[in-house]
Amino acid sequence: MTDVTKQDADEREMNPAETRGDGSGEIAAFPEAQLAQKEEEIAGLVDRLKRLQAEFENYKKRMAREAADTEERIVDREIRDFLPLYDNLHRAFSSYRGNNDAGSFIEGIERIFAQFNQVLKQKGIARIDAAGQPFDPAQHEALLSVASEDPSNVVLEEFEPGYLRGSRLLRPSKVKVSRGMTEEEQT
Repeated sequence: MTDVTKQDADEREMNPAETRGDGSGEIAAFPEAQLAQKEEEIAGLVDRLKRLQAEFENYKKRMAREAADTEERIVDREIRDFLPLYDNLHRAFSSYRGNNDAGSFIEGIERIFAQFNQVLKQKGIARIDAAGQPFDPAQHEALLSVASEDPSNVVLEEFEPGYLRGSRLLRPSKVKVSRGMTEEEQT
């Protein structure tokens, strides 16, 4: 062994690090150092994940609060549209109590009813025409089915009107429907 080779071997025994096999002569890190570095990297990623998770939870809570606030603002706007009707009804009843004039009271109520219809039209709400129409389970709720001279499945009477907003059903019409004539009645 030459002196240089022997010296290199002695250094390797004293220094537990290994040299790279690529001929660069650089000393590779200890496996413990690599493990510590990876554990530090994992801890950093776990910490980042926890922060992101907390931020997401805060985001969900904020979105839920904002949705609730938006819903309340929408309800408030709808209520504001109906407050003038309430005020006019209050005035009508107060006026009637003061002078007992039934004719002017009825006239005032008719105006309020017209005002109410106008508000409903502005909101796109339309009453469903039911009487005399074919029964449609998507728009009608049959409360009674009776034998009659009318054809089967025709709405005979409307107990409570139904309403649409655009093409969406708000409330079905409650109706009485014809079953047609029974065999006994036909003879």
